[in-house]
Amino acid sequence: MAGNPYKPMIPSPHLKQESPPGTGGGGSLQRSAESSLAPAPPHQEGRSHEPVSGATLENAVVRLLRERPFYGHFILNLRREERKMEGKPAGVTIRNGIPTLAVDPAAFGQLTAAGQHAVLEHLVKHLLHLHLLRRKGRNQHDWDVACDLAINPSTPGLPEGATYPADFKMPDGLAAEEYYDALVPPFDLGNLEGSGFGDAEQDSKGASGSGSGEAASTLDDHAIWEDADSTPLNLAEEMVRAVTMESLRGSDGEVPAEIREVVDGLMLPSSVPWRQILRQFVATAGRVGKKSTWMREHRRFSHNTPGTRKRHRLNLLVGIDVSDSTDIVEMREAFGRELVQIARGRDAHITVLYANSRIQRVESLTGSAFVPERYDGGGFTDLRPVFDYAKTMHPRPAAVIYLTDGVGPAPGEMEWPTLWVLTAKGEKPVPWGIELRLEV
Repeated sequence: MAGNPYKPMIPSPHLKQESPPGTGGGGSLQRSAESSLAPAPPHQEGRSHEPVSGATLENAVVRLLRERPFYGHFILNLRREERKMEGKPAGVTIRNGIPTLAVDPAAFGQLTAAGQHAVLEHLVKHLLHLHLLRRKGRNQHDWDVACDLAINPSTPGLPEGATYPADFKMPDGLAAEEYYDALVPPFDLGNLEGSGFGDAEQDSKGASGSGSGEAASTLDDHAIWEDADSTPLNLAEEMVRAVTMESLRGSDGEVPAEIREVVDGLMLPSSVPWRQILRQFVATAGRVGKKSTWMREHRRFSHNTPGTRKRHRLNLLVGIDVSDSTDIVEMREAFGRELVQIARGRDAHITVLYANSRIQRVESLTGSAFVPERYDGGGFTDLRPVFDYAKTMHPRPAAVIYLTDGVGPAPGEMEWPTLWVLTAKGEKPVPWGIELRLEV
């Protein structure tokens, strides 16, 4: 889709198993969303007539906003990209901590309007249930099938080929783990002739042979779920919680009955300490480069080939609001200690900007002692200069962390993963980015 890939309004993420079936200007949000999603102009004569996901997806989302607003707003808050998926219409993942929707233009365009709606709802449910990160060493093929079994019965209008519990003589309304246990026998001893298959082949065929869901396939692309392996479960949960919060605001708190329980679970206060979220955000955003490792079998090959291990290198930009609201000694000291620990534990370069309506001071942080200070520069608070500075950095930062009360203008969109570290009474200034409440 044209435009900034981070145009999704990634807002600021309790794991709940499946069960059967705020307030905010929802009306104005929907109208503005529909306006921003206006279909692209039709193809001119002589150009390719292959379906274009930009217009097709946008039309589908506009219809969802009208008919199923929670799902529509949830899709709006995902990063979006186009890619070929070997016949699958779409898929979701959490890449580097960012929930992402991938669409195959040709395959998605071949679906009926009802089929497109159902597929998008199906994808939202995968993210709400964190299916991407609950596999925990289980056979990939059977886990993929089990996840679809858990959500398909509550998703009407799915395209032909969708798999249902009745296909395996199972009841509706179980969790993915329960369907998986029913698909896979407790012991898989292979055969006595030594012709069993390794983990890589099991992942593609199923662990239990023809007696399980070996012939079944998933409706959407689950191969990209591997991208989520680099994101810790707690951070992914915070991200999904953030998207859910923004979706609730956009839909005036209306939640479809089939997902109300899992949404209620996500809205419970996070039990994860703020320090852990901060460290996981930095670790995820700062992963670059790869090197080989022989510690496990490669996912895509059944023979003994090296997998990969990611090498961490961190270039981070930290903004500190110099207004009175953040001039709390205990808060700044706690925040500073965490930054020092992050810098000491990594090959890190952290640039710290003190700013109000403009940048007051620039510092570089290494592993030495550091306490964020207060600088009285006068003027009002404007959050944009820090992001403008980020665009001038070489190399570009892997992520931006901003300690602020959130009161002030901010960019309408941003290309970097952003963590808003807010004061106890602070407000998230824009829908995109992760919200972290710093209370000491």
